[in-house]
Amino acid sequence: MKSSSSLPKHLYLIAQPASPNLHKPSPETMGSKGFNLHRMTQAGLNVPVALVIGTHYTHAPQDCFLPVFSVGLHALEESTGLLFGDERNPLILSVRSGAPVSMPGMLETLLNIGLNDHTLPGLVRQTGNPRMVWDAYRRLVASYGEVVQGLPAALFETEIERVTQGQDERLLDFSQLRQLTRSFLALYETHAGRAFPQDAREQLSGAIGAVFASWNADKAVAYRRIHQIDHGMGTAVILQRMVFGNTGGHSGAGVGFTRDPSTGENRLWVDFLANAQGEDVVSGRRNAHGHATLAAVAPDAWQQLQASAQALEQHFKDMQDFEFTVQDSVLHLLQTRAGKRTPLATVRIALDLLDEGLIDSTEALRRTESIHEDALGTVRMVASDDTDSTPTPLALANPACSGVVSGAVALDAQAVERLVQRGVPAILVRQDAETSDIAAMQGTQGLLTQRGARTSHAAVVARQMGKTCLVGCTALHINEAARTLHLGTQTLNENDMITLDGNDGAIYAGQATSALVPDTALRARLSELRSQHAGKKARRPQH
Repeated sequence: MKSSSSLPKHLYLIAQPASPNLHKPSPETMGSKGFNLHRMTQAGLNVPVALVIGTHYTHAPQDCFLPVFSVGLHALEESTGLLFGDERNPLILSVRSGAPVSMPGMLETLLNIGLNDHTLPGLVRQTGNPRMVWDAYRRLVASYGEVVQGLPAALFETEIERVTQGQDERLLDFSQLRQLTRSFLALYETHAGRAFPQDAREQLSGAIGAVFASWNADKAVAYRRIHQIDHGMGTAVILQRMVFGNTGGHSGAGVGFTRDPSTGENRLWVDFLANAQGEDVVSGRRNAHGHATLAAVAPDAWQQLQASAQALEQHFKDMQDFEFTVQDSVLHLLQTRAGKRTPLATVRIALDLLDEGLIDSTEALRRTESIHEDALGTVRMVASDDTDSTPTPLALANPACSGVVSGAVALDAQAVERLVQRGVPAILVRQDAETSDIAAMQGTQGLLTQRGARTSHAAVVARQMGKTCLVGCTALHINEAARTLHLGTQTLNENDMITLDGNDGAIYAGQATSALVPDTALRARLSELRSQHAGKKARRPQH
């Protein structure tokens, strides 16, 4: 195996056993995602082999290609026993971003890099699963077209809708997926003005360049501005051996939180999509299911996940937001980071971790110092005294962030801006939960989407911003041409008022009255922590 110490200093090999010879590994040099992959291997967790291209190269990406292709790629090949671009035993890669500071969904990811007409038969021989391979290939053509070539996602989505005729695309057989891939290749060539690249190294170069370039994308710049993140820190790029969640009934992809990010309760909070790849969950374009689906289709992996979640908290000493793939009932962890959470969850998690002995009182105090005790509670609808006027929900969705908000319907960022200028609260209503809506989300009271998972990147960002968020509302249908939306049997116009109840996922017409219901027990626990610390400071001898 290629020694990690022989790699150039801005390349880092992540493999089992964890290497002690990485050159100054840190979130600043290899990004928080890459650094946490390294830490997960140190904890003995099952992480696919990866090569991290350091943040050093962000502002001159072309400088990374020589060391990556002359040394780094060979280290990956030796660690996996596979060969990138080989027709018989191909190495297939994901190419992911990884900034020093978590920026969920703001930077680009590409999966299935290295798959082409030449390597496809070899991957079929490796896996014995032609359906999965053609599914992966058509995904690559679409995502590469969108991310690298700048083609609209709708180009490929429309073709999927034409072929599936309303059925779940996961039900397509291999011959249908083969034909869909050929249609995608033709669409790519027609609209890009050139054929889809069949050279694996050309694919990889394009993918690496696109991920580095996404550091300067409008949504990424807006996110850093909102959260006051240094524009100069850059991002790492991670090349990781692909594991496939789309191999059939005992596979899938998911995102989880080791505790509830809205309430802080100590229970696994998981979104899982069977027979799928990770982007299906986090992209906001697909609806996902809870842990019960994972437990049903891959019970061994569900047991592995519960044990891994405990190991993550023991190692990182905090609630974690993690992504995973299950391939043929085997769990693979792809990333972990400290989970975005509400103020209520921040306090409960810190105090529970203190009680569990994972952090000390000084750390618990630091994590909660910016939160006012009076803010601890849940905003709930106020019931009317008139039982006959109790509102009936128009529809239900999956709550991704709690609270109750009312506002005028806005169907895009421009509509949000017009409402904000008039001083009218807005609720952004979209088909998909897209991170490109970040600037619009900042000005809204809440977000409602037809599709998307609770753990999609856009939902994570909304929760971080403290926005009430409901996703996966199957009863919602948007007519953008008419600027209307249908919720169940009712039609609403843009600018009509609606209310989102993020506690139970209900959507109501009109404006509702809400109030903060205090969590008195949690307030008392936080007050006690602060009083004890104040007492210790008062008793400290003066010098």
